[in-house]
Amino acid sequence: MDPHGKGSPPLATPPPAPRVSRLRRVLLGAPRNVQDPNVYHSISLVAFLAWVGLGADGLSSSAYGPDEAFRALGEHHELAVALALATALTVIVISVAYSQIIKRFPFGGGGYVVASRLLGARWGVVSGSALLVDYILTISVSIASGADQVFSVLPPGWAQSKLLVEAVVIGLLVLLNLRGVKESVTVLTPIFLVFLLTHIFLIVGGVAGHAVELPRVTAEVHQGFSSGLATLGLAGMFGIFVRAYSMGAGTYTGIEAVSNGLQIMREPKVETARRTMVYMSVSLALTAGGILLLYMLFHVVPEGDKTMNALLLERFAGGFRPGGLPVGTGYVWVTLGAEAALLFVAAQAGFIDGPRVMANMAHDSWLPHRFGQLSDRLTMQDGVLLMGGASIATLLYTHGNITALVTMYSINVFVTFSLSQIAMLRYWLERRREGGFKRGAVVHGAALLLCLAILAGTVYEKFGQGGWITLAVTGVVIALCFTIRRHYRRVQDNLKRLDEIMNALPAHPVGEHRKLDPKLPTAVLLVGAYSGLGIHQLLTIQRLFPSHYKNFVFLSVGVIDSATMKGVEEVEAIRAQTEQSLRRYVDLARRLGLAADYRMAIGTEAVAEAERLCLEVGREFSRAIFFAGKLVFEQERWYQRLLHNETAYQLQRRLQFAGLNAMVLPVRVMEPARAA
Repeated sequence: MDPHGKGSPPLATPPPAPRVSRLRRVLLGAPRNVQDPNVYHSISLVAFLAWVGLGADGLSSSAYGPDEAFRALGEHHELAVALALATALTVIVISVAYSQIIKRFPFGGGGYVVASRLLGARWGVVSGSALLVDYILTISVSIASGADQVFSVLPPGWAQSKLLVEAVVIGLLVLLNLRGVKESVTVLTPIFLVFLLTHIFLIVGGVAGHAVELPRVTAEVHQGFSSGLATLGLAGMFGIFVRAYSMGAGTYTGIEAVSNGLQIMREPKVETARRTMVYMSVSLALTAGGILLLYMLFHVVPEGDKTMNALLLERFAGGFRPGGLPVGTGYVWVTLGAEAALLFVAAQAGFIDGPRVMANMAHDSWLPHRFGQLSDRLTMQDGVLLMGGASIATLLYTHGNITALVTMYSINVFVTFSLSQIAMLRYWLERRREGGFKRGAVVHGAALLLCLAILAGTVYEKFGQGGWITLAVTGVVIALCFTIRRHYRRVQDNLKRLDEIMNALPAHPVGEHRKLDPKLPTAVLLVGAYSGLGIHQLLTIQRLFPSHYKNFVFLSVGVIDSATMKGVEEVEAIRAQTEQSLRRYVDLARRLGLAADYRMAIGTEAVAEAERLCLEVGREFSRAIFFAGKLVFEQERWYQRLLHNETAYQLQRRLQFAGLNAMVLPVRVMEPARAA
């Protein structure tokens, strides 16, 4: 490449879209324009669709939460009435608490943001890491449980293909979520509706069918309770109840999803989210509590590999054959199919909220910054892919065993629940003289007691059975987050030395302002925010090519990431900040006696937008050379390439292919010992 731009080849005509790009467009859809005001309306969710996408996680837990809780009762089925009431009450209390969190934190973020803001960054990363592991397990548990529902009624020989089916389903969900959240939710809505209708019929019909037998059922419950007191005593019966209550912790795991997904809600976001929370909490409380009650009413007991819900449905409708037609059997198959399909839909919560938690943590430098970037479809592509890959790895590790997965599940979500309630309790205690203090303290205090009790019981019961794996993995994630944060801070502190250049810059123009001449040698600098790093690039070019370049054009892309994509106002704010930084660079260049101007763009993909800008400038200035800065470490390691993007090299390759000359200017980052 000729550094002076002499004899540059003519600008190449952009090649036709490669076959891979066309296939990607067919699978994922056309790119979205982040500057279009209507795009935010088109990708947001109304309360019902949010209930489908986020509430399905909680509602689907009725397929395994009540199952595990009822099994823990053993022979003491009479406790199912109290267990159903306790389950419904717990759902309502935790939901009300999270509805208050939505009101106080209208921009979303859930447990990570709440803990970070009110308890400090260290507790925030604990909450966020616990949530990440939990959302991976949400996908794994939902898919494995759904597959179990399907394969429990298929011939035993088919079981060997179960893992493959689970992996394929996760792959399809990844593809749907890469297209966009709303698209994926809309496709899955019919499944959600079939589940609701079949289970309403089950619960209403099952309870109504036993209404005439209420005296007999009451007598059986009383007799069973009296017998239990005589043999185990009150403490023994209470112990069985507490154990069953704790073992059913998986029932509550999807409650936080709404507060984490607030950014995808239709305006007004807070009202939409709180309405969604009402839909989710009422439906979950009635479904989970109703199924527990039906287990007792129909005297359901475990049989082989069949799920408790499959046994319940067979007893409820399996023998219903009007006119010899197997109507009841058809209903059982449809209901089990809807349960299995809804469990697949429930994995959506992991794909929607997991990447969003990762993006929030990446914005605070706990995770690689690339997890906060958006694709041209305005999805968090890297986060979706990581969640899908990690969930498949979890299924392979456990061989898709739902018992092992549920054992690992639900611990982390109550770590986050507990931290969130502690944070909100602290919030209200610091505002005890304000209105609403008593209500807030009571709601979050009650939720905290319930969450701590369930967490303690879950850890006690499941730690030795495999729950320790969840805690160990979460500990590793936390340690990794602190390591990543430390690296970013060291790099940031190291680059601050470049800001010292600003003190030596002239305060007034050296000469008169000169206009740009498109025919003269032009240096085009790709810069970010106004800082010593960009100024270093300008001065380096002046030092390497003294008096050669007559024009200086500063280019910058205002990148819209997941943290800033909240609406048109935020896009305009990014535009204003980007333009302000560019004006300062131009002003600096003119103070140095240089002819300067700027160009800018707004988008979600820095490389693509920068390439488009460079092609436009290349047509305007025939003798342009493009310069981009790249951090260069004293000892290059693999993780540095993961934590710091390769934007400069990617752009250089694209521009060279298009017939433009581009140079990468190294910015040295000293190791801590040398920098000191």
